[in-house]
Amino acid sequence: MANTQLFKSTKGPLLPKTNMVNEAGGRAYQLAPEQALAQYAVTGCLSQTFYADAETQLETVLELCAKVEPRFLAKAAVYCRQQGYMKDMPALLAAMLTTRGQEFLPQVFGQVVDNGKMLRNFVQILRSGAVGRKSLGSRPKKLVQGWLNTASEKALLHASVGNAPSLADVVKMVHPRPTEDWREAWFAWLIGKPYEEAALPPLTRAFEAYKRDRTQPLPDVPFQMLTALELGTKEWTDIARSGGWQMLRMNLNTFARHGVFEDAAQCKLVATQLADRQAVLKARAFPYQLMMAFQSVAASVPHEVRDALQDAMEVALENVPACVGKVVVCPDVSGSMSSAATGFRGAATSKVRCIDVAALVAAAFVRKNGNTVVLPFETKVVDITLNPRDSVMSNAKKLASIGGGGTNCSAPLAWLNQNRVKADLVVMVSDNESWVDTRKTGATETQCQWERFSQENPQAKLVCVDIQPHAHTQAAEREDILNVGGFSDAVFKIIASFANGRLGPQHWVGVIDEVML
Repeated sequence: MANTQLFKSTKGPLLPKTNMVNEAGGRAYQLAPEQALAQYAVTGCLSQTFYADAETQLETVLELCAKVEPRFLAKAAVYCRQQGYMKDMPALLAAMLTTRGQEFLPQVFGQVVDNGKMLRNFVQILRSGAVGRKSLGSRPKKLVQGWLNTASEKALLHASVGNAPSLADVVKMVHPRPTEDWREAWFAWLIGKPYEEAALPPLTRAFEAYKRDRTQPLPDVPFQMLTALELGTKEWTDIARSGGWQMLRMNLNTFARHGVFEDAAQCKLVATQLADRQAVLKARAFPYQLMMAFQSVAASVPHEVRDALQDAMEVALENVPACVGKVVVCPDVSGSMSSAATGFRGAATSKVRCIDVAALVAAAFVRKNGNTVVLPFETKVVDITLNPRDSVMSNAKKLASIGGGGTNCSAPLAWLNQNRVKADLVVMVSDNESWVDTRKTGATETQCQWERFSQENPQAKLVCVDIQPHAHTQAAEREDILNVGGFSDAVFKIIASFANGRLGPQHWVGVIDEVML
């Protein structure tokens, strides 16, 4: 007689068997090259994470680039820059096209290299040798020359801020041949060669005049160009007064260091600008952006300004699409979630942890969808109650304070099945390194528990957000399962599109395939 425990019958379709072991030692599903590259490309980070260092991630991305068609590689570069708002990744993918798919590089270059920072990233990646070459080559060189010879004065000034390489290094490397007198004078000014000041364009000329005479009005140049001039509180106050919403959000600590907030009137003005509803919506601010700002502000930034960031967060929720039906959000609060969301970057490491991101997603859904159920989990589901009327920041802080334990991604799904909860959308936000519930053979426990849930909720969909993306998952891709690698504010839109039936069965791959080159 057959062993009934070993050969017991199962309901529903045959589930896929796991085919790899994740970094935590648990069984997992390896993503197809296009799916894995899409995840890394759209929301991935090339920095040291809890389970993988930056070099390993880079090696993985390069291996994936070699396995996909050059056309898909080109489309991924465009999508992750224009929709994911990434920096290093699209520059890396564009650089890969110089060795594999050069015919697509001219079509991609202008859509990826859309500012000076991206130009310098592209050049640095090429000359580093990471993609198999250390020189630009004739075609990339002409594209870089074209950018330099067509960029506006303001774009060039912004590009001149930063090093490794500096814009001066780039100019010396590619030797652009300008056809305009002002551009020729500007390049000479940039690299320290003789130039006629009268031939300089107006903003640069005003900057040179201001350096000689501080009674002149502050020039309209990137404020980083002014920082070496030992500005006083008055000048920094003028900079804050003339700055746009995004500039204010990003430089609150700088303003505090230079005494801008010592003036109560100026402090109130900055707070009013930050919390201004129209300004927040116009800037297309999203919750993650504001959480990063809120957690990064120093103690020297007044409470009035901090409160303004929380007010801006509530407004920013209007930019988060709503999902139809009942939503369950499962934030991972295990020990590994205490690592920085964007990986370890030395002094530039973000203060926002993976657990903060998971808590933010849960809190945002609670506010946006009133009937959202939140199931924090580690080895088991953690009991917690969130008040939808509390601020997103308050609820996120409450969730993020749990922390600890191992990772068991199937725990919230098992809880839903045991309690026979009905839902239309389940969103799991984790680092995806499930090991507590690992099986020796067959499907993952997460896949099995989802199969049980979907039998009772045939229209339900599952979204697994892997905050620090890897080339594997706990739930295999199919029409009712979406895997998202990494996190940016674009993830809110993707989840809503999938939940509301606007994202096809190929998910990320399908979205990238729709990009027009």
